[in-house]
Amino acid sequence: MHLRIVRTMSVLAAMCAGVWHCGQALAAGLPQPRIDADTSLLVVSPHPDDETLCCAGLMQRVLAAGGSVSVVWLTSGDGSALSMLMVKHRVLADAAGARELGAQRMREARAAASHLGVPATGQLFLGYPDGGLLELLSTNRSVAYRAPFTDSRVVPYEEALFPGHPYTGDSLERDFAAVLTRVAPTLIAAPSPRDSNTDHRAAGLLVAAAARRGSTAAVYYWIVHGGEGWPSPRALMPGIPLTPAPLMQGVASTTLTLSPHDEDRKLEAVREYHSQMQVLAPLLLSFVRTSELYTRDPDLPELAAAP
Repeated sequence: MHLRIVRTMSVLAAMCAGVWHCGQALAAGLPQPRIDADTSLLVVSPHPDDETLCCAGLMQRVLAAGGSVSVVWLTSGDGSALSMLMVKHRVLADAAGARELGAQRMREARAAASHLGVPATGQLFLGYPDGGLLELLSTNRSVAYRAPFTDSRVVPYEEALFPGHPYTGDSLERDFAAVLTRVAPTLIAAPSPRDSNTDHRAAGLLVAAAARRGSTAAVYYWIVHGGEGWPSPRALMPGIPLTPAPLMQGVASTTLTLSPHDEDRKLEAVREYHSQMQVLAPLLLSFVRTSELYTRDPDLPELAAAP
């Protein structure tokens, strides 16, 4: 079925369910970020694909205004047992296979980002351990963490910004600070510390800590793992807005509305993630909506001690 027909049917269904009204009402919440030719946007992505799910519309909006966009991927997504089984067809994970998966996901990230208009110079990989970021910011501040999938204690990817840097919290913070210096962002889009995924939570804490140390960029937070069954429905539903995540209940948000063209380009970028589409297609496609939601308050006091 043609996407425009699907979009029209989805809008009618959403209006009947009252979802459209809910999404539009959010626009009266927090002010949207200032976007113009002077905007330098940095999207902080825990894994390859998160940047597209959360921020494809925002990236297109900044580029259309004449601003610049960079993405920093903190991990290369090399720590998924399900991806190893479905993509690499390996029941038992091995270090070489995990690194192959990481390299594949980095290639997919470059393809998706390029499709959205992000230049190669703005595609930055740090290569830290998938599934281990929270440990780096807590128990492994100075002692190197061993990534169980890649069996590495250092960044193993030559295409990363800093190959060979140790898997420690101190090293991660220094490398992220170097990215901030390189990009000089005026606007940062980062995962919410409320996200149920530990890497996403750690990424939000990393950005919040940088803000406390003096970063002057405006920070807007987004969420991917926002609660059981969210987004709902878990399917491609073009033409309807994204509803608030259960884990963001009580937190004021702002809505960025996507044009049909932006929405179509977001779908095309999502489909560049061939490895993840084999594993998580319903989840990925459910973020292709007419809106993206952002908050300002990271709610750190409640979450700083979370496991």
